[in-house]
Amino acid sequence: MVALTDEDKAMRDGRDGDAVAAAMDLLIRYADALGAEEFCDTRNVAGTNTQPSPAKARLVREGGWARAFSVLSLDSDTTVDVPRMKVPTCQLQHGFGDDALGIMPYPEENIRLQADAESFYSAKGVNILATCTPYQAGNVPAYGEHIAWMESSAVVYANSVLGARTNCEGGASTGSASLTGRIPCWGNHHTENRYGTHHIEATVPIDSFHEWGMLGYFTGDAVQEARPVITGSLHPAGLADLKHFGAAAATSGGVEMYHIPGRTPDAPTLQAAFGTTPPPPPLRYGPEERRAVHEQLNSLGTSTDVDFVLLGCPHASLDQIGRIAHLLEDRTLSPHTELWIMTPLALRTVADRNGWTATIERAGGRLLTDSCPAMSRTAPAGTRVFATDSAKQAHYLPAILGIEAWYGTTEECVDAALTGRWTGHLTPPADTP
Repeated sequence: MVALTDEDKAMRDGRDGDAVAAAMDLLIRYADALGAEEFCDTRNVAGTNTQPSPAKARLVREGGWARAFSVLSLDSDTTVDVPRMKVPTCQLQHGFGDDALGIMPYPEENIRLQADAESFYSAKGVNILATCTPYQAGNVPAYGEHIAWMESSAVVYANSVLGARTNCEGGASTGSASLTGRIPCWGNHHTENRYGTHHIEATVPIDSFHEWGMLGYFTGDAVQEARPVITGSLHPAGLADLKHFGAAAATSGGVEMYHIPGRTPDAPTLQAAFGTTPPPPPLRYGPEERRAVHEQLNSLGTSTDVDFVLLGCPHASLDQIGRIAHLLEDRTLSPHTELWIMTPLALRTVADRNGWTATIERAGGRLLTDSCPAMSRTAPAGTRVFATDSAKQAHYLPAILGIEAWYGTTEECVDAALTGRWTGHLTPPADTP
C-alpha cells in the first residue's frame, strides 16, 4: 500500500472538494496497482484534455466538459465541479484547429468541440500549448524535477535530454496530478531506475537528422523498453536530432530514457551512464544494420507517385522550418502533391515573422499547427502514397490510414513534393568510399 502524508489524506477525504477527492482516490488506486510506496510532488503536468473524440462529444452532450473530465480524467461516475488546476498544466497536441478549415478533410464539428474545450480548460488554468514538443514552446522542466507527462516523444526527451523525471503517463493520471500536485513515485522517478541497461555503438557516422532517426529506430527495436547508452561515431546533435532519435526509439520500442555520454545530463561518462554496473558488450549499429532499418521503414512503399509529403513529427523546430523554407525558395510544388509541415503555434508565429511561412505557402505548401495526421487520423483527400522524414510517422501512419509510406531525408521529401515522384535511396555512410 502506498504511504499517504497528512496532506494526501486531507485531499482524499474531501477537504478541497469532490474533484480533488476523486483525483486522490484514483492516484491511490494507481499507485497501489504499480506497487509504488510513495508519491512525488509535481508542479509540471502535460496532458491531452482538449483533444476531441466521439467519447468526449457524447459526455459533453450528457453534462458538459465537467462530465467529460469527471469520467475520463478522474474515473468518476459522478459529475463533479472542476476547480482550477492546482499545479501548472499544459495541453499537448490535440486535433486540428481553424487553420485546417478548407485545407483537409477534417470534421468541422471536431474543430468546434476543441475550441469549446480550450475555453473550458484555459479558464481552469490549463496552458494550451497544443504541441507534442512542449519544451519547444516554453515548458522546459528543470534538471531533476519530478513531472507528469504524456506523449512518448515528449517523455523520452524530458528524461534524457532535460534530465527531468517522468514515466509515460495517461489521461487519468495527468488529470488527477493536475488537481493534486502528486504522482506515484516509481520507475523513472527513482535514480536506480535511470541507469543504462544496454550499450549501442554506432560504427557508421551519425551526422544528420536522418541518420539520428534511423539509429533511434534501430535502438528502440533492439532494447524495447530498456535504457540504451549510445556511443560511437556520433557527430554533435542538436535539439531536432535528439528529438528525432528519441521519438524513433520510443516508436520501434518503448524507450523512455537514453544516455549519450558527454551529451545528456545524467551521463557525463560511459561509466556514469551505467552506475555501478560495468558496461555490457555493445550492440553494434553498422552498415548492415543501417541498411536493414532503411529497408524496413520503406517496406510499405511500392508506387513512386507521391500524393502527400509530411514533415514535422515530432513538431518541427525553428531550424527545421527555416531549412525547409530555404529548400522551397522560388520553387513550386507538383500540382498532384500536397506538403504539410507541422509545428507548434508558438513557433508558427516566429516563422511568420521570419518570412518562412510566406515562402512555404508561395511554393504551395502548408505550415500547420496543433496536431498531426496520425493524431487526427487525417490526410489530404485521395492520398494513397505519402513520404516523410519522420521514422515515427513512417511507422504509424500506414497502419492508421491504410496508405503507403516512403521514408527519407528532408531533402528527398521536399524533392518528392516538388516533382510528385519518390526518388529517395540510401546513400553510403559519409566516410564510406
